[in-house]
Amino acid sequence: MPSFKGQYEHSVDNKGRVAFPAKLRKLVNPEAQDKFTILRGLEPCLYLYPQDRWEQVENRLSKINSFTLKGRTVIRNFLRYAEDLSLDKQNRLSLPAHLMEYSIIDSAAIFIGSGDRIEIWSPDKLNEADSDLSQEYYQELFEQVMGDEYEQGD
Repeated sequence: MPSFKGQYEHSVDNKGRVAFPAKLRKLVNPEAQDKFTILRGLEPCLYLYPQDRWEQVENRLSKINSFTLKGRTVIRNFLRYAEDLSLDKQNRLSLPAHLMEYSIIDSAAIFIGSGDRIEIWSPDKLNEADSDLSQEYYQELFEQVMGDEYEQGD
């Protein structure tokens, strides 16, 4: 299954509708039938999952122990803002108003392919996140996250 990648900026109309990028649409499994789940991201952005990939997320969530406070808190706060969406006939998504408010998306949205999901950012919030990330810090993060994996493969 191909992963989502790339960055695409689109305007958002006054009804909260935004065109879904064609290059990302080509990577959506036909089994998803243009259906998605959208929710708050862990940063001030939105996470968008095609239906088939959302089912994998739900499977992982079902394995969380809901009898613990940590488990209940994670499940509750991850799912409480989730909504199901479908592309309209013009291949647009209607972003829910409460999610647009959370992510500070108004007249433009940036779609970023992030592997199994798509992140949707306000250009201003993405610029803020990018300005906080120096090249040196990114290199350090990359080495911490990916370094061991590559060493094990040698």
